Amino acid sequence: MSDDSASPPAPTPTGPAVIQSYLRTLDSSPGVYRMLDAQARVLYVGKARNLRARVSNYARPTGHSPRIARMIRDTASMMFLTTRTETEALLLEQNLIKQLKPKYNVLLRDDKSFPNILVTKDHAFPQIKKHRGAKKEKGAYFGPFASAGAVNRTLNQLQKAFLLRNCTDATFETRSRPCLLYQIKRCSGPCVGHISEADYAASVRDAERFLSGRSTRIQEELAAQMTEASEAMEFERAAALRDRIRALTTVQGVQGINPRGVAEADVIALHMEGGQACVQVFFIRANQNWGNRDFYPRVGPDVSPAEAMEAFLGQFYDNKEPPRQIILSDGIENADLMTEALSGKAGRKVEILVPQRGEKSELVAGALRNARESLARRMAESATQAKLLKGLAEAFGLEAPPQRIEVYDNSHIQGAHAVGAMIVAGPEGFAKNSYRKFNIRGDELIPGDDFGMMKEVLHRRFSRLVKEDPDREKGQWPDLLLIDGGAGQVSAVAEIMRAHGVHDIPMVGVAKGIDRDAGKEEFHRPGQRPFALRHNDPVLYFIQRLRDEAHRFAIGTHRAKRTKAVGATPLDEVAGVGASRKRALLAHFGSAKAVSRADLADLKAVEGISAALAQKIYDHFHDRG
Repeated sequence: MSDDSASPPAPTPTGPAVIQSYLRTLDSSPGVYRMLDAQARVLYVGKARNLRARVSNYARPTGHSPRIARMIRDTASMMFLTTRTETEALLLEQNLIKQLKPKYNVLLRDDKSFPNILVTKDHAFPQIKKHRGAKKEKGAYFGPFASAGAVNRTLNQLQKAFLLRNCTDATFETRSRPCLLYQIKRCSGPCVGHISEADYAASVRDAERFLSGRSTRIQEELAAQMTEASEAMEFERAAALRDRIRALTTVQGVQGINPRGVAEADVIALHMEGGQACVQVFFIRANQNWGNRDFYPRVGPDVSPAEAMEAFLGQFYDNKEPPRQIILSDGIENADLMTEALSGKAGRKVEILVPQRGEKSELVAGALRNARESLARRMAESATQAKLLKGLAEAFGLEAPPQRIEVYDNSHIQGAHAVGAMIVAGPEGFAKNSYRKFNIRGDELIPGDDFGMMKEVLHRRFSRLVKEDPDREKGQWPDLLLIDGGAGQVSAVAEIMRAHGVHDIPMVGVAKGIDRDAGKEEFHRPGQRPFALRHNDPVLYFIQRLRDEAHRFAIGTHRAKRTKAVGATPLDEVAGVGASRKRALLAHFGSAKAVSRADLADLKAVEGISAALAQKIYDHFHDRG
């Protein structure tokens, strides 16, 4: 009797023998290699001066750290890209690590852009403002600053000191009388002619000199002017100058350390403990400290400081311009290679230093102290967070503490400008990079239909998850859903989940109690009776924080949408009418309604509006063509 039952497929071979098989086709070229597991997931990305030599090291069965040994054991295939130089390989390696986020690489998880201060150059009365992103706008950029808060504090004092405007060009053109900032002496009122173009330009030059590090001379000049005004008994002018000097002194006081011998540098210090790492970056520009930021790259217990620091540098400067000096707490293995790569990126010489004495060494010591203290705080917070997640699992009957909690909320005013919001939390607290907003699009929804809005948000969220990560391998699937609402909301969400074939993700509705007081929340689960937690239970406070964060994010998103809608005009719908032409039309006619009623000849008379565009605008408002 024959056995017709199919035998199970043979397991995919992995380990040193698989790696060994690639040596026959490799040469000694520089390049980048990828190690993949049996499911073709990238485990590791590395660079090599000599690909064959590097891969042959992995083919050895012994002599590896525990992390590398595990990686070799899981490797089922490899991919290779050759490059002309090792420097190219270094740049490509860091780019691929950021894209693919391999399991065994050191990974920089928080890589946002940093804000700058921009002094515009396309207007007779330049604007000073915060800028983030690509430097496409014409003007002088000063930065980077470590955070938006650091920029805002500096801008606040610069407005007091130099009285430069921060309003948009459109607002500037339409002012007929000075705004509140002029009244409280934060602006010189150029919009209504309270300062000449020449005097305003002098203030702009002073602000740029201050931001370039030439602050002492400015303060000396202001002090001389104050004395002169006082002697001439112009006491109001003397008081204004005194306030400007005080504002500049405040900026310098907030900055703290202002090194004399370091004009432009990033000071980078690394502290590692218990398999975790913290990197502190201090931004020194124009001999001024423009703030610091901490990062927590993913490292393993057997990663060396040199490896962690090198990986951090490569990924950190992948999308940022490096300064002239990079001052490190720990040396890296390929310092010459990294110097060459960063110099090529900047188009000028970049110096990497590991100082042993002097002012630079003191800067590193300060950054290192901050890194050590930040990591200690984070580890303490992680321990507390782990305890709260465990308590949450016990309260809701979960199999294990959740690693990814998604919290949903809606915001609208009588159905208008409706948005849905999703925030994410886990073992490391709020994961703000994973927050998502949803513009409610359902035309058939009744205004204010919270159930319908929530169903649309969850439908869009899980449609995308099922499509993009059906095997749940990318860490984007939640372990717990928290919904702002009671039994009705939970029922609506459960219906959506069933429609997508998702039956194993717990969901809980968080509803205010009878008196709608915080502390009397009721929790609703599908098919179960609602329940409450003890009034002073730490888990209850934790859930309240999660709900409040979702509410804050939803409200902020709603306000932004509403503000954008308020600033919108019918001109936004006309192809070819950008911001500058829109300003010209509004300045000429006074309102969008007047533009819509204008005849063709009047439209052609507006500066910057061609005959063809005037015809297009006219046709748009008169239903022609």
